[in-house]
Amino acid sequence: MNTEEKENKEINRHSLLIVAIIVLVLVIAGGGYYIYHQQEQMTNLAETFDLEKETLADEYNELSLQYEGYKFQVGNDSLLALLNTEQAKVQNLMEELRTVKVTNAKRINELKKELETLRKIMRNYVIQIDSLNQANEQLTKEKNQAVQRYRQASTEAANLSKELEKQTERVSMASKLDASGISVTPVNSRGKEVKKIKQMEQFVVSFRIVKNITAPVGEKTLYVRLKKPDDDILVKNRGNLFTFEGKEINYSMKRLVEYDGEELPVTMYWDIEEFLSPGTYRVDIFADGNLIGQKKFELSDK
Repeated sequence: MNTEEKENKEINRHSLLIVAIIVLVLVIAGGGYYIYHQQEQMTNLAETFDLEKETLADEYNELSLQYEGYKFQVGNDSLLALLNTEQAKVQNLMEELRTVKVTNAKRINELKKELETLRKIMRNYVIQIDSLNQANEQLTKEKNQAVQRYRQASTEAANLSKELEKQTERVSMASKLDASGISVTPVNSRGKEVKKIKQMEQFVVSFRIVKNITAPVGEKTLYVRLKKPDDDILVKNRGNLFTFEGKEINYSMKRLVEYDGEELPVTMYWDIEEFLSPGTYRVDIFADGNLIGQKKFELSDK
């Protein structure tokens, strides 16, 4: 082998080596680029998973708040218990989502599906809550109408009661006995009228029960009170009492009469046994628990 051939072989070996080196460099460069690209994709994928996890956590939290809000609108204990149960499920899944790794794409996807299921359940509850609220609104409306009718009926009943009271009072007033022509005549022992107190032996009290066809007929007890100027009542016995306006008061005289609705003259006598002073006296006449007449009279010692 001559020198020229040796040189050509040497050149060929160098060329092949250079080509091999270039190929190796290209392979290494390509591999590095591929690895860099894969790492970049993994980083982007991790960021995407992390963002999805945050978004999913926000959606779970929003759903939990919705359950909390709807609980205040529910008055039904059974439905409230179901809402509490579903909210507890949401909170449990929220807690699991906080601990799951962002790279666990499978579980994150499962949690997404769970969220959709829980949303569907929520929509069903919303429909039930709306129905209950509408029913409650209707019941409230009907209750208010019933209360209004009751108040109106109560007002009408009260008005009727007042009118009945007035009618009853008018009837009572119309049926009330009335004493007229009242006179008190002081007389002496011979039955003659006298003017001086020292000559007086008896009071003759005369009056008429006027005609009243609306008054109840039958036996009537008439009470007479003789009142002195000092407002003391002339009585023979402090135990002589009758009821007037819910109180027991003294009477001077009483008489049982038969009343038939026609005018009835009555005369009663009071024997003077007590000291009498000059002044203004008064006679009050009562029947059926009513004051039916009164008159003042003067006594003098001159």
